[in-house]
Amino acid sequence: MQLVTEDNITELAATRWGTAHDPRTAEIMTALVRHLHDFAREVRLTEAEWMAAIQWLTRTGQISDEKREEFILASDVLGLSMLVVQMNHHFDETATPATVLGPFHIEGSPELEYGAEMSEGIPGTPLYVHGTVRDLDGKPVGDAVLDVWQADTEGAYEAQLEVDEARLRAKYTTREDGSYCVRTIAPLGYAIPMDGPVGDLISRTDISHFRPAHVHFLINVPGYEPLITHLFQEGAPYLDSDVVFGTKQELVVAFTKHEPGPTPDGGESAVPFLTAEYQFVLQPSS
Repeated sequence: MQLVTEDNITELAATRWGTAHDPRTAEIMTALVRHLHDFAREVRLTEAEWMAAIQWLTRTGQISDEKREEFILASDVLGLSMLVVQMNHHFDETATPATVLGPFHIEGSPELEYGAEMSEGIPGTPLYVHGTVRDLDGKPVGDAVLDVWQADTEGAYEAQLEVDEARLRAKYTTREDGSYCVRTIAPLGYAIPMDGPVGDLISRTDISHFRPAHVHFLINVPGYEPLITHLFQEGAPYLDSDVVFGTKQELVVAFTKHEPGPTPDGGESAVPFLTAEYQFVLQPSS
């Protein structure tokens, strides 16, 4: 019988997990064991601190559901989500950069026509996000599906509200010339949910718990790498302190104010409105 000691426990545990049938699982789990043990040794983790961490993870699981992804939020604020994005999406420098998915994306958004409104009945300043989707050579990409979602003027997403219908989310398909037009309302910078374990942890620091104003996009086109990204409002507060590290200069766009008159979708607005123009550039699949 081999006695377990503080000196040999790491090697014993790593060896056991190295028996995983899948080589990648074995690689991941043995590395995880070694790094966790190294962390515990570095900070001289106490039993009380270990139990507090277990309870924090338990609360994180208990508050999560099909709409609230508290574990994704935890990954976001720790910078892990953006690290994984950066490691897995080495796009051409001319391609639109990727950012985090975030915890509020909902599958099955309704499909809307070019210029149709996804904010109907919701108060706010009208905003038209328009432009084109192209490849690295500048060729327009038609039939690209843009899955769009955002917060309202109170900083709340549908996933945080008790609503029965799709709210501030929709899917738009580019026309043959690659053009798209999303009609919505101007988003607001907002605080991440502070009523859960992640918020409790953040509140014990000087970390800003706000995100700058933005609109989310997920673009899927056969033959191209999927793109998950945001468009941020130029000049918005918190661009330099985004709590999930998602801001990139290439994704900051001007929200231009217009008086009542012609709109980018070919219509007319009876009230002042904003426009944001952006050209998405997709990376071909490898």
